[in-house]
Amino acid sequence: MRLAVLTCLVAIGAMCAPQASAGTRVLVQTRTYDIAGNSGVALIEAMDSKGPKHGFMTHAIAQTAYTVDWDLDAGQDNGFCRLRRANGTLNLFYTFPRMASPSTPVLKKRWNRFFAGVRAHEETHGRIAREMMRVTNRSITGLKVADDPYCYKTRREARRRIQAAYAVYEAKQNAFDAREHRDGGHVEHLIAALIKP
Repeated sequence: MRLAVLTCLVAIGAMCAPQASAGTRVLVQTRTYDIAGNSGVALIEAMDSKGPKHGFMTHAIAQTAYTVDWDLDAGQDNGFCRLRRANGTLNLFYTFPRMASPSTPVLKKRWNRFFAGVRAHEETHGRIAREMMRVTNRSITGLKVADDPYCYKTRREARRRIQAAYAVYEAKQNAFDAREHRDGGHVEHLIAALIKP
C-alpha cells in the first residue's frame, strides 16, 4: 500500500549562473506497530485492526508513504531563462508490523518468511519512487527557455515535466499494487503461508 504527495517550490533569481546543478536526496523513516497473537490467523486479525489506515474503514498490513519536494531556481543567462538549480527530496515513510508476543519456533519461522515478503513489497514501492526522482531530475536538468524574461515559461515547463514524471510513476505504483494484490497474487500467498494450519 502506498500514499504520495508532490510539492514544488520554484525560486526565480536575477543573477546569472553558468550551468544548472541538479541533485536528489532520499530520506527514509521506518515506523512499526506492535501486534500479538499465538497463530497466523491471530496475527492477521491484529494487523487488520492495528495496521495503517487504508481508506476510511480498513487497515493495511504495511504501508509506504512518500512526499516529494523540488527546490528549483531559475534565472537569466545569455537571453535564456535557465534552470540553475533543481534539488529534489524524496521523503520515504515505511510502516511495518512488529510481532511483540512470544511465539513457537514454527510460527516464528512463518512470520519471518511473511515479513520478508511484506518488506520486499514495500521496498519495491520505494524503489519505484526513487526511480521517479532520477527520471524527473534528468528531465529538468539543463532546462532553458528563450524569450522568457521573467522565467514564467521556464517555471511552467519545469512543473509540467515534474507532474508528467509523477503521473507515469504513479501509474507504475498502481500497476504494481494491482499485480501483487490480485486474487492468487503474491500478497495472498504470503497470508496463506502465514495462516496455514
